[in-house]
Amino acid sequence: MRFVHPELLWLLMLLPLLAVIKGRRGPGPALVFSTTAIASTLARGRRTRPGRILSAIRLLAIGLLIVGLARPQQGNTTTEINASGIDIMLAVDVSGSMQAMDFTLHGNPVDRLDVVKSVVDQFIDARPNDRIGLIAFAGRPYLVSPLTLDHDWLRNRLDSLSIGMVEDGTAIGSAIGAGVNRLRNEKAKSRIMILLTDGMNNAGKVQPLTAAEAAEALNIKVYTIGAGTRGEAPMPIVDTFGRKRLIQAKVDIDEETLTKVAQITGARYFRATDTKSLEEIYNEINKMETTTRTIKNFEHYRELFPIPVLAALLLFGLELIWENKRLP
Repeated sequence: MRFVHPELLWLLMLLPLLAVIKGRRGPGPALVFSTTAIASTLARGRRTRPGRILSAIRLLAIGLLIVGLARPQQGNTTTEINASGIDIMLAVDVSGSMQAMDFTLHGNPVDRLDVVKSVVDQFIDARPNDRIGLIAFAGRPYLVSPLTLDHDWLRNRLDSLSIGMVEDGTAIGSAIGAGVNRLRNEKAKSRIMILLTDGMNNAGKVQPLTAAEAAEALNIKVYTIGAGTRGEAPMPIVDTFGRKRLIQAKVDIDEETLTKVAQITGARYFRATDTKSLEEIYNEINKMETTTRTIKNFEHYRELFPIPVLAALLLFGLELIWENKRLP
């Protein structure tokens, strides 16, 4: 709802002033009484009951007339968004090696999965018009969320990821195959997959390059990300006494295979060695895979001024009728 002439609404501020002036003035005497006591009683009754009601009606009518002159309108706005959407399937490694504490978040050391969840959440936030799905994988792939525009739901599912939710291992080829299978029948103008892992393919029935060739045949790009420092990384373990401590464990990422997977599908391979580089990688992918939007706004307004104006006229008429009945 809007007013065409909202500046006229300032006149409503005068109504309390009119009410005060009217209350102080009061009506003049019209009859002569034998005693002043009778006149005083009748005068008080006249001002406090019908007189005040008539004044209130008159002020309300004036207020409604001012609102009508300001021309209230009720709007109906329709927005159409034509988006050249991109369907995106995210694949996140949740194997045991993702427990390595070689990343930081807000200045504190955390495991790789916590950082990945934080960065992916930002990536989802930057893609409001794209359908995004999520696959977790370790020894086998697991569908966490199908392609969806409900990004609040997707974030909740992302937050539920945990190490150990799938039997251990690193089934990179099977994860690519599962993502391709989810994207293959979609009609989006562009379909991509972003796979993040910190290991080497050692599980599953599908080889990564075979899955990449299937993706290429279906025109699906597979961006690959290797996560983790080079050489060794601090890994939490529980010793024979049940105490948790960190040891330095060797980092093995099959960068050659991940690079070939990306090249076959027309995408790129990235290596993230810390939180900042991981954020930059997802930001770069976000820029490369852009969407264009056409937004059309349609506005229609219905005039509402007749309603307060007619109400004001009815109140003025009611005031005249009531006043005429009191005169005899």
